[in-house]
Amino acid sequence: MDYYSFLEKITPLIAVIFALLVGAIVIVIIGEDPIYVYKILFSNAISNRDGWGNVLFRATPLIFTGLAVAFAFRCGLFNIGGEGQVYIGAFLSTWVGFTFTSLPAFILIPLCILAAAAGGALWAAVPGILKAKKGVHEVIVTIMMNWIAASLTFFLVLKYKAPETETMIAAGVKQMIPHTKEIAQAARLPRLYDLFKSINIDFPSYNQVNVSFFIAIGVAILAYYILWKTNLGYEIRAVGYNPLAAEYGGISVAKNIVLAMVISGAFAGLVGTNEVMGFKYRWRQELFTGLGFNGIAVALLGKNHPLGVVLAAILFGILNYGGAIVNIFTEGRIPRELIMVLQAVIVIFVVISDEIVKRLIVKRRKLT
Repeated sequence: MDYYSFLEKITPLIAVIFALLVGAIVIVIIGEDPIYVYKILFSNAISNRDGWGNVLFRATPLIFTGLAVAFAFRCGLFNIGGEGQVYIGAFLSTWVGFTFTSLPAFILIPLCILAAAAGGALWAAVPGILKAKKGVHEVIVTIMMNWIAASLTFFLVLKYKAPETETMIAAGVKQMIPHTKEIAQAARLPRLYDLFKSINIDFPSYNQVNVSFFIAIGVAILAYYILWKTNLGYEIRAVGYNPLAAEYGGISVAKNIVLAMVISGAFAGLVGTNEVMGFKYRWRQELFTGLGFNGIAVALLGKNHPLGVVLAAILFGILNYGGAIVNIFTEGRIPRELIMVLQAVIVIFVVISDEIVKRLIVKRRKLT
């Protein structure tokens, strides 16, 4: 491995370091000690089982949406429709969970998982087909599909809403927070607390991390296997590198575009396993807001590689949970929005670092 290849691989690490430096400057401007703040942020997130549970719980949906973006990107597609695919997949999973209540768990849980994947896959198939058949840019279509999904699921939630739908007061105005009926007990994924309790391992009973984390890891392994160990993965990557050369080599570009989007959408739809089957046991829109777009940041930081996506999602989980703890410890003097700044700066530095390294590689090739 030469110097430039090594530099290209460590650009995410460089981006994280620079982002933390920028964050430290902001913290100093606020009037706090950055070493103290970062110590609270990281130590509370990773020094005990409760912290790790909260980190993994927050990382799980980001693994799904990050894999969705990364998989499509390997085919040269920019799937920013993860938000809509999450909505549809999670709602279908919820619907199956509260409709087929008489089924036993060993049937109902797989059905709910399949429904989540199928919902996301079907929603992503539309921009995939339009891209493959008509050349319509997937970015435009997926953005529009996000809006349609949000409106459609809101309508469906009103149709299937629970009688005890909550209300909240915002700016003096009472607003409804619609949510569906709860899914059946048999459709719920066990929490890690339940698993550890059965083997006499102490784990906080209030921690929400659940089996969907292991599903996410399994999906990451599956994504890696498909992309690097199968003919389909080879064709998808070939189309991503150069669609004209792939077509000349006998690979169907249109077929692989559709398949890549469908698989990508299925990954995004599986977010419902964590938020619905393992956490709230019902569909509520605020559970999913921002997850699709955060997946883009995770995929970029993870260099569109399944392992990188998992590590990036865990880092974001640490930042999200640690940021909440910092806000409490500093009595609100360090706002939680600082974490959003850190995440944004990380992505910016990843993009900048990649571009610098690419230009250095091109310059070196010209010299040789």
